[in-house]
Amino acid sequence: MGMRDIRSFDALVTDVASDLIGVDGSSVSTAYTRVLRTLVKFFDVHAGYLRHTDHRNRSTVMIAEWPPRPDAPEPDPLGIIYFADADVVFAACEHLVHPKVFRRPVDDEELHLRIEAAFGYTVASMAVVPLVQEKSIGWVGLIKSHDRTWSEGEINALVAIASMLTQVHARIRAEESLRLAAESDALTGLANRRKCTDDLRRRLSSGTGPLTLLFLDLDRLKALNDFYGHSAGDEYLRALADTLRAVLAPEATIARWGGDEFVVVMQPSMLDGKPTSPYNLALRVLDAVAATRVTIAGDEITRTASIGVTTVTPGVGSVDDVIANADQAALVAKHRGGNSAVLFDSTIRANTALRNDVELHLQAAISNGDLVLHFQPEVDLRTGEITAVEALVRWQHPTRGLLPPSDFIDIAESSELATGLGRWVLVDAVRAYSDWASRIPGLDIVLRVDISPAQLLATEFVTVVAQALDDGCVPPTGLCLEITENAVLQDTGQTAKILTTLRELGVGIAIDDFGTGFSSLAHLKVLPLDALKIDGEFVKNLDSDTNDQAIVRAIANLAAAFGLELLAEGVETEAAKSALLAVGCDRAQGYLFSRPVPEAEMLEMLARGAIH
Repeated sequence: MGMRDIRSFDALVTDVASDLIGVDGSSVSTAYTRVLRTLVKFFDVHAGYLRHTDHRNRSTVMIAEWPPRPDAPEPDPLGIIYFADADVVFAACEHLVHPKVFRRPVDDEELHLRIEAAFGYTVASMAVVPLVQEKSIGWVGLIKSHDRTWSEGEINALVAIASMLTQVHARIRAEESLRLAAESDALTGLANRRKCTDDLRRRLSSGTGPLTLLFLDLDRLKALNDFYGHSAGDEYLRALADTLRAVLAPEATIARWGGDEFVVVMQPSMLDGKPTSPYNLALRVLDAVAATRVTIAGDEITRTASIGVTTVTPGVGSVDDVIANADQAALVAKHRGGNSAVLFDSTIRANTALRNDVELHLQAAISNGDLVLHFQPEVDLRTGEITAVEALVRWQHPTRGLLPPSDFIDIAESSELATGLGRWVLVDAVRAYSDWASRIPGLDIVLRVDISPAQLLATEFVTVVAQALDDGCVPPTGLCLEITENAVLQDTGQTAKILTTLRELGVGIAIDDFGTGFSSLAHLKVLPLDALKIDGEFVKNLDSDTNDQAIVRAIANLAAAFGLELLAEGVETEAAKSALLAVGCDRAQGYLFSRPVPEAEMLEMLARGAIH
């Protein structure tokens, strides 16, 4: 081999190295093709190809070739070849670690026919150089349609080039592994939040038609973890991931959004060969979730899900908006008891806007004086005398007008604003009571103030109550705090301690909406109470509904047995008033007597002393 040949081979290797510098997963296929084109031209052969070996499946896959075969048959006889069924040449390449030159075997008619079908001509000579990384991971081959002698210099140059191809393959595999790790959920193998967000952003910008998005929130997974341990929850999540892969189309992006939440992004789908609506797709997923079973500690475990459904047209709306819409719909499904699917609509959109408004601006409203109190009187049903006044907060919103508590109280309690809001209501209600007392000598009524669970369990709550009473010069016996039964469930022992301390101050305690929560005789036994307040749902049809009559009689009997006052709310008719008196309840509030009114109107009402 002369110096000229050596320089030519060195130049070839340098050219190939230049082609492979800086390639990544998106450009490597084009680079492989360029390299093969260079080799075909340099060695004056008819074709070149690169194959990778999948040892797990014992197959070899065509990765790149030159020249291209636009008329290649389908399926391509050279696309994927399984070694178990391969001819002698391909079988010999499965574990090949040294270069080899094949010449057409006289008796290997199968290989002859395979290659002729793929290339359109017969092959007389083929040089094969393996890609070796501990073991053979593939090979590069050069094909000549007539016999050809391959020199040592040519083979050595191909070995150097095969080594570079091996390095590129290893680097791309490593980069792909890192990319998959960065985009995959380690527990389930599904896409993670980042991958899902990127995919949704790509689909929204591609203009490929409407998309369906499902936001799936598992019901009661925490209970599973609490009882069996977190490994049980992990096992269920892995099983659920397999379920979602099986029930959804292969092109769907299925992601574990976090914890027990999953997101699905896909084009409009087919079920049983027919187009299906996004809602019906969600119902199919619901059924599949409910049918997913895992056996843990000998018990067969199942869960259900709450699914929010939304559709979006590319170019309309952002990724964050689409996810938030489906999330809000899932939250509605959760509030309905779970195991249901809800389509995002204008009502949910309006409620979401209100919720965001409240979370962003309620704290400022507390500080800026945008909150006001209205008051509803409680009367003696026999005399019409006003016996108590309940403070009810309103928000004078700058753009939405006067908002009732139903529009923001629940949001405040779920967004950690309840304590600050409750403090304001308590302090301002005591201030109003103090003002009335200064204007009406001998005023003898009780001020009733609702207390949220978060407010009740706050460490400084008793101090706040005592300070408010002291600042307003209001006797503790003039204040009654109303709590719900559900508030007691958060920490019955701590609740009992706090209420006992308040009772020792002289403050009254009532259970509000009695009968609608987790009613328990144990609450009446353990908690220091003064009164039970019958919920309005049992009162509005009291004159005609025998079930309501039975419930109210039972509550009245409980109050009498425990020596508690009995109050009622929601009285709107004379018939309901008479029915309450018949069971021994003689104090109530409701529209029959008065709606909640501003502070000034309440003062006028108190000055009269009674409502007839």
